[in-house]
Amino acid sequence: MKIRFIAAAVLAATVGLTGLPAYASAGPQPAANEFTIPAPRDIAYPGTIQLHVDATDLAHRIFDVHETIPVSTGPFTLLYPAWIPGNHSPTGPIDKFAGLVIKANGKVLEWTRDPANVYAFHVDVPQGVTSLDVQFKYLSPQDRSQGRVVMTPEMLNLQWNTVALYPAGYFNRDITVQASVTLPQDFKFATALETASQSGNKIEFKPIDFENLVDSPMFAGKYYKRFDLNPGGKVPVHLNVFADQPQDLDASKEAIQKHRDLVVQMERQYGTFHFNHYDFLLALSKKMSGIGLEHHRSSENGTSPNYFTKWKQSWARRDLLAHEFNHSWDGKYRRPARLWTPNFNVPKRDHGLWVYEGFTQYSGYVMAARSGLWDKQQAMEMLAAVGARYDRGRPGMKWRNILDTTNDPTIAQRAPLPYRNYQMSEDYYSGGQLIWMAVDAKIRDLTRNKRNLNNFARDFFGVDPGAWDINTYTFDDIVSALNKVAPYDWKSFLDKRLTGHVNLSEAFEAEGWKLVYTHEPSDAVKALESHYHMADLTYSLGIYVNSKGEMRDVLWDGPAFNAGLSPAMTIVAVDGKDFSIDALKHAIKQAADSKAPIKLLVKNFNEYKTVEINYHGGLQYPHLERIKGRPDYLSEVLTPLKRTLKAIQ
Repeated sequence: MKIRFIAAAVLAATVGLTGLPAYASAGPQPAANEFTIPAPRDIAYPGTIQLHVDATDLAHRIFDVHETIPVSTGPFTLLYPAWIPGNHSPTGPIDKFAGLVIKANGKVLEWTRDPANVYAFHVDVPQGVTSLDVQFKYLSPQDRSQGRVVMTPEMLNLQWNTVALYPAGYFNRDITVQASVTLPQDFKFATALETASQSGNKIEFKPIDFENLVDSPMFAGKYYKRFDLNPGGKVPVHLNVFADQPQDLDASKEAIQKHRDLVVQMERQYGTFHFNHYDFLLALSKKMSGIGLEHHRSSENGTSPNYFTKWKQSWARRDLLAHEFNHSWDGKYRRPARLWTPNFNVPKRDHGLWVYEGFTQYSGYVMAARSGLWDKQQAMEMLAAVGARYDRGRPGMKWRNILDTTNDPTIAQRAPLPYRNYQMSEDYYSGGQLIWMAVDAKIRDLTRNKRNLNNFARDFFGVDPGAWDINTYTFDDIVSALNKVAPYDWKSFLDKRLTGHVNLSEAFEAEGWKLVYTHEPSDAVKALESHYHMADLTYSLGIYVNSKGEMRDVLWDGPAFNAGLSPAMTIVAVDGKDFSIDALKHAIKQAADSKAPIKLLVKNFNEYKTVEINYHGGLQYPHLERIKGRPDYLSEVLTPLKRTLKAIQ
């Protein structure tokens, strides 16, 4: 009887037959947050924030910060930037923020961290107080296990989002900041910020809004050289190079000319610059971590010390500067509407990354070829490696799509993944690249090769000469711009590739080429394997392994996977002999002419076992081969532009 009564009471409450609220519960209810974080408003913040950073403590790798912030009486909230532009994710390094002290008229004020938002700090401003003195420290990583190393005995990378608190309740663009920095003795610096004054190693910059301050990082160091990349041009463009040792700054005339040609090719494609000056910041270091991060009037770039000194050999990642430079047009000036937010603590919605990063990935490869940073063959081989990924190396495309991978910056935040090829990881870069290649081929087919993706780029990204604010757009704006170039059902064309489960490598066939696989690695594969100290055996054995035998990825449902291998295992021996990459490749070659399996001794935790892999297909590496009778659009894509494009009328 008791059970029936309870059931009847639940039913009565559900259908509203009692006087009680439907679904009433005696269980816990959510507790309200005792604090309120003011929503950002588009009004001017009263006064100018003074921000000073002491960056002289190289031994401890500590940035010491002091801010003077104009305020009025009452509750006040300070925010530490969480959603970092270019990272597309809530990666603000709050874990390295320490030592916060807030004072007013010399007296320490108590502050409280918001229990629901660790990036927010609340303080009550006493009557009569007009400014707060805020001090804290940014404890930068001691080694790469803690994050990017940004301070070494020879150089540093100052990112303003790591060393600033800002007031809640305002748009970033409405907060004015006057920043200054004290650098280690004898350090030179480069930044897009404009200098107001310099006294010794203390530099004061002209006031700027907080949005553009964060968008204007600094590189500084002992060993520095600056190259003019736009000599005689109306808009200054410079390459600022910092190195661990002075000899690494020795760049040949040929190398610098290739970078100058990059500037020329960008201007010819887009028809205009979206900056009043531009500074490439380039670190050549084994100590400071590498980086590639875009900004409107600059970019942060980090690569190996031999970038210039081994120019002929170090070409594998030479699209880096082309990629980040392209972002000045695509990503910084023209930006997906949902990727722009009023401040750095409002979540970004990343679905537009297939344009922001995908088109830029496409352009980075194309501009590397057009400028001569890569020769045509190098570019073709690098593109073949991209195509193979979606032809044979991305089984995850069966359950995910490119658009869904735009969520990855928030989902994974670039942490290592158990099965990257099956889970997929930020495939809006390379997958987006192939989508835009397919767009180029379709435009050429529709217009009998009279128009192409260059025309779209000029009309969509090359508008408003000289502007360096932010100009947002939507998916419908993309479709409309493509229709202006060549009328077509572009929505369906893009949707099929963004939300479908298709082989994106078919874009090569549309451009007049096809993927083939041979036993010989291309120079691109050799260069990438050398750069990353890895062997890419994805298309044969189905593994990606380093020189220690540690497998970084195992192809889902591939030969190694089906034999029982996983990325957690380490290969100890190959066919009874000590592991080496050469020994493993030799075993794969031998198995092609034998029925005997490849025998690997692997270590899994503290256990050893022998795994037999019945694979006899030999080594397999991707290449591009011409399709006879089809137009060679791809060669045209990679050919340098001889003149500046004009807008479509």
